[in-house]
Amino acid sequence: MAVVRPFKAYRPQLDLVKKVAALPYDVMDSEEAREMVKGNPYSFLHVDKPEIDLAQDIDIHDEQVYLKARENLHKLINSKVYIQDEKPCMYIYRQIMDGRPQTGIVACASIDDYINNIIKKHELTRADKELDRFNHVDYTNCNTGPIFLTYKHKDEIDDIVKNWTKTKTPVYDYKSEDGVSQIVWVIDEGVIINKLSSIFAGTDYLYIADGHHRSASAVKVGLKRREDNPSYTGEEEFNYFLSVIFPDNNLYVMGYNRVVSDLFGNTFEKFMGKVSENFNITSYDGKAQFKPEVQGTYGMYLEEKWYKLEAREGTFNRSDPVERLDVSILQKNLLGPILGIDDPRTNPRIGFIGGIRGLGELERRVKGGMKVAFSMCPTTMDDLIDIANEGKTMPPKSTWFEPKLQSGIFVHEL
Repeated sequence: MAVVRPFKAYRPQLDLVKKVAALPYDVMDSEEAREMVKGNPYSFLHVDKPEIDLAQDIDIHDEQVYLKARENLHKLINSKVYIQDEKPCMYIYRQIMDGRPQTGIVACASIDDYINNIIKKHELTRADKELDRFNHVDYTNCNTGPIFLTYKHKDEIDDIVKNWTKTKTPVYDYKSEDGVSQIVWVIDEGVIINKLSSIFAGTDYLYIADGHHRSASAVKVGLKRREDNPSYTGEEEFNYFLSVIFPDNNLYVMGYNRVVSDLFGNTFEKFMGKVSENFNITSYDGKAQFKPEVQGTYGMYLEEKWYKLEAREGTFNRSDPVERLDVSILQKNLLGPILGIDDPRTNPRIGFIGGIRGLGELERRVKGGMKVAFSMCPTTMDDLIDIANEGKTMPPKSTWFEPKLQSGIFVHEL
């Protein structure tokens, strides 16, 4: 039984939403963010990456950074850049990229559901990243970035969303700088809100698609607030965190490609011989790129040439949802034993390139100093859900979702 409930969002004024809304804090570094906000005092990056308004040499985990986040958020609220809805609402958030829409419900999910594994995870988190977001939430007293959740799609929710978006006028409808349409409707009718909450209550599980660090941090802030308020009732906003909840059949996962800096002491011939023990290798003539679309196949760019790799039978366990992932097969049979990438989380010789950057980016990286690149088939939503249901974790950098949810459209005050 999943708890999904409305909240009184802080939202940007209509004429400012395009200037306020920004990409998530973790898809760019501080210098890139400084460039992105030039001439735009409204950008939510001033809240999400507040170090951009401080000295360039500041430690991004310094307390001044979190104090600046709070100051910048309060400035946006006090200057009426943000308005708060007068009553708890749910919201519909639709993104359209390259003609393909994905439509989710914006609402609050329960920290108890996270603790009790009603909200299922598939990724390990890092303590330093958790602490950073914990401090950010704690100091701002807000969830500033939504957690990207998914669920096994339900026709009843689809019907409500379809009817509402056909008969109501959106409050926002604009294209962000990356060309993605961002459209928002406010669900302010109690009957519809209660119906959605009831349908979600009949849903066994929600799944974190993206945002494991933010959700873990939001839960820890909620638990801290409970300690500070021992007479809490469970209805306080700190018991819930901001989420956008998409049906699984709406989501688009791209491959998360790999580049490696060297062949780990192997000559070209020796490397190819070792690879051929576990993969069938097909050479691609000319400048043709190989983008895999069948699981168990990979593109490899080496010595200015593309190759197709096909994993041989017996190199992986089809019955294990983690071992049968393409990222696992490549790691177990090539990156680890042949290229010496013992731990892809920490090994500095490997880099990861989101599928949105295209295969040309892999060629550019190899020509720019890396040695070999691998294009990956996307992990499927079924794989993600199977792994989460079994309580297992995916290897690092297994999924790249597009489009990215914008931050700053909704702020949830604790």
